[in-house]
Amino acid sequence: MSRYSIDEFIKQTKQQDKGEGFFELETPRMLEVNLAGQVWAKMGSMVSYRGQIKFEREGILEHGLGKLFKKALTGEGTSLMKANGNGKLYLADQGKKISILHLNNDSIYVNGNDLLAFETSLDWDIKMMRRVAGMMAGGLFNVKLDGAGMVAITSHYEPLTLLVTPDNPVITDPNATVAWSGSLQPEFVTDITLKTFFGRGSGESIQMKFAGEGFVVVQPFEEVYLAQQQ
Repeated sequence: MSRYSIDEFIKQTKQQDKGEGFFELETPRMLEVNLAGQVWAKMGSMVSYRGQIKFEREGILEHGLGKLFKKALTGEGTSLMKANGNGKLYLADQGKKISILHLNNDSIYVNGNDLLAFETSLDWDIKMMRRVAGMMAGGLFNVKLDGAGMVAITSHYEPLTLLVTPDNPVITDPNATVAWSGSLQPEFVTDITLKTFFGRGSGESIQMKFAGEGFVVVQPFEEVYLAQQQ
């Protein structure tokens, strides 16, 4: 049947220029970067590229001693690579759904495992979650991004954004928490009754409590973070 021909397959799946700018969702799970300069991306996320592009692993001291020490202390599981050049770069991360955010002098926290790529115009810093160090596999860390530029984040399946207001705080499972607004500082709370009820290991009893004004993004999946060798 013609609907299953190679020509039809190519027609349905071929790359298309949508003219959306620097970051473009080629599919819901594939990010196209229209590169003319530099971009930061998660190590190992390159699927394909065309043009003249070079890749460099982030230098050990590229971001200063402060961030180096933080990475050592947090057992950070995500390394970055810098792509330089001109061309089209395609990024993906284990088939996770990709969301693009344009920060306009905003700030956002992203779970380190869910950060796919961001423009070099953005300032960023690693934030430690001291309360859960050693309490969860690999520990947890997040990256705060500030300024003007684009960032691509990933989630297992469709993300859900919950609004946080002073009279209506939100409590989440850390393993299902993807990102939150820069105005929020989560507090870690332990619920022994939940741990007993679910009977599912120490991680289940730890929750993140968001209070104030802002938003938090969650996914319908509990990710387990394993510390990797740098």
